[in-house]
Amino acid sequence: MKKIISAVVLCSATVPALAQSSVTLYGLIDEGIDFTNNSDGHQVYEMTSGYAQGSRWGLKGTEDLGGGLSTVFQLESGFNASNGAFAQGGREFGRQAFVGLSSERFGTITLGRQYDSVVDYLAQTTANGNWGGYAFSHPYDNDNTDNTFRVNNTVKYASPTFGGFSFGGTYSFSNDAGFANNRQMSVGAQYAVGDWLFAAAYLNANNPAATPGGAISGAGGSLGADGNFVSSKLQIFGAGVNYTAGLATIGFAYTNTRMDQPTANVAYLSGAETIQPVAGPLAGGTLTSLKFQNFELNGKYQFTPAFFVGAEYVYTIERFDTTAGSAKPGIHTAGLMADYNLSKRTDIYLQGMYQLVAGDRTGSSLDRAYVPGAQDLSSTSRQVLVRAAIRHTF
Repeated sequence: MKKIISAVVLCSATVPALAQSSVTLYGLIDEGIDFTNNSDGHQVYEMTSGYAQGSRWGLKGTEDLGGGLSTVFQLESGFNASNGAFAQGGREFGRQAFVGLSSERFGTITLGRQYDSVVDYLAQTTANGNWGGYAFSHPYDNDNTDNTFRVNNTVKYASPTFGGFSFGGTYSFSNDAGFANNRQMSVGAQYAVGDWLFAAAYLNANNPAATPGGAISGAGGSLGADGNFVSSKLQIFGAGVNYTAGLATIGFAYTNTRMDQPTANVAYLSGAETIQPVAGPLAGGTLTSLKFQNFELNGKYQFTPAFFVGAEYVYTIERFDTTAGSAKPGIHTAGLMADYNLSKRTDIYLQGMYQLVAGDRTGSSLDRAYVPGAQDLSSTSRQVLVRAAIRHTF
């Protein structure tokens, strides 16, 4: 009888503990047909995956430790629905992979491969980070608001929300004998009050993409590069605001990106694209720094609960500094998107993007237009991309 009573007591103690742990399987598939008017001089029709949102599946879970403290984890794998391959350079859990502790009172600390503070706090005020996806990114996603790269070896802190205000930061180890060789730091904050959302963020990375195992992965390992540009130093800062009035939302975002001694662009392209000047008055000079200032105006109108239309315009001031002089092109990017929900989990959408590179010539590949997601650079200073797609979440 004592053994039976002991077993009943043990079961009674175990069931509530199990009930306070949970694991969720989730994901989405975004697949469509693209048309690019000029991909290295050719028109291209292609099937591509993950534009409005990257196709992915994942597992996330929590375990209640008591006293308002819990363990949290997330494993998220990106994939290409067109061919079934892993995304993010072939990583099994390339989108996110982390574990940590969360306190209702003090916030959350997580360790692993994660998003930086620009993505966590500022990106939501941009079209690409809110409703449009990566075709709406600023040129080459130079400010990482569309998370071209995640940060490895990262300790992240995210605060609770205090009266609409939240903040956080990341530190990413280089995992290299040279402590600062490919490390990353970022901070960000948001304030939501009434119909307004204000956000700001800052990121600093040393030698991004210089090593395969550092904070921002580079070429040289078995996995593809994460970084948008290879350089000796990367700094990003910006601020943005969204205002919602009834069915309409209007946003403005400003970001400023500086790269010291950049050598190549690897954002979205199949391989690194050298960006040293090879023609024009700057030919023979060495590129010493590359700067982008992005000014974005975006808006979305929810015509019905199932249908919205969104638009953006971005003016980018690029500064191209070399030992032979400087150039200052201006890049105009405009986009339009219509989205219709067939159900709570399935929608269809149509996107159109246009880019024009104007002003000074740099004598490099940056003189050629490139809408993020296009198969290749345009052979001219103009490029158009149109996409029709279906998206399903589960």
